[in-house]
Amino acid sequence: MSEYRINQITNQAGTAGPQVAGITTFNSSSGLVMPSGTTEYRGGRGRGIYAGGRSVPTSTTVNTIDYITIATLGNALDFGDLKTTSFNSSAGNASSSVRGLLKLGYDGTNFINTIEYITIASTGSSFDFGDANTSSVSSSISNSTRGIFAGGYAVSPAPTIKIQTISYVTIATLGDASYFGDLAQVRGSMGACASPIKGIVAGGRDNINPSPRNSNIIESITIASTGNAIDFGDLTVNRYNCFGCSNSIRGVFGGGQNTNPGGAFSYTIDYITITNNGNAVYFGDLVNFSSPQASNSGNSVSSAIRGVFMGGYTSPYDAQMQFITFSTLGNATNFGNLSIARRNGAAASDAHGGLGD
Repeated sequence: MSEYRINQITNQAGTAGPQVAGITTFNSSSGLVMPSGTTEYRGGRGRGIYAGGRSVPTSTTVNTIDYITIATLGNALDFGDLKTTSFNSSAGNASSSVRGLLKLGYDGTNFINTIEYITIASTGSSFDFGDANTSSVSSSISNSTRGIFAGGYAVSPAPTIKIQTISYVTIATLGDASYFGDLAQVRGSMGACASPIKGIVAGGRDNINPSPRNSNIIESITIASTGNAIDFGDLTVNRYNCFGCSNSIRGVFGGGQNTNPGGAFSYTIDYITITNNGNAVYFGDLVNFSSPQASNSGNSVSSAIRGVFMGGYTSPYDAQMQFITFSTLGNATNFGNLSIARRNGAAASDAHGGLGD
């Protein structure tokens, strides 16, 4: 039997969709079923990865990689192991629909510049990808082609020193990162998300001494080009170590630590429309898993429909995952548990906002 695959139906000129009017019938000796659902659903996408981190009860640095199916509530399952045991990994996602990049930050003894990769649809251990420009804890964003690493904690002269460098890699090819530009402000511990065109970093902690300040600044870059980040707007509250995730339209930032120095954790979830510069707007609140504190220092994954906040630091660390629906304002809802309670793991998704819907 012959098989025909039709990727697009247009008018005769090929400039627009077909115009169908009146009574129209289709005849076939077999059958015709039109596709339905979102792109990731039809393509078998929608997996989220959480890798490494620092676990409880002994604050051990782990190499465990978990995965979830974002559309289905439940506990995380075993994916494999990191090649390099690490925590304080990059916040956000640097991944295509095929490959996830895991920018590692601290191996338990030293800050490192290691980038590892996995094939998201499979299971197994990670492999070496190349090196980032700096040994630091960065924020990660991507579209289907490029992975971006922005800002972070630098290794020298002390971990409290922040950097403003932005670097990039081509996800499909192995190799070291190249210089992209600079953040407008020196800072680390930012939330991050993206559309296919624009990358966003939000919040963080600046480099003012003797007391670093928490930030509410949101900056953006154009992923396909190079250059410095520009001002986008402000979060509703100053905070660092917040969760960031998005579909191709709406970016969401949740949790974090919001007073100086240290201080209380934030329940607040904000949102932005990525195409339109402007200040963030209140979305809802995180689940109060560990009263009276909400979570920070976790990571997040997303699909076109749903964002999932994974792990973090409450009292002491979190195994819990919680989710929001991008199109509907409101509080987060319980999703399930990671295999190990931990914070500061790396994340990847094959259906996040940078990959389009």
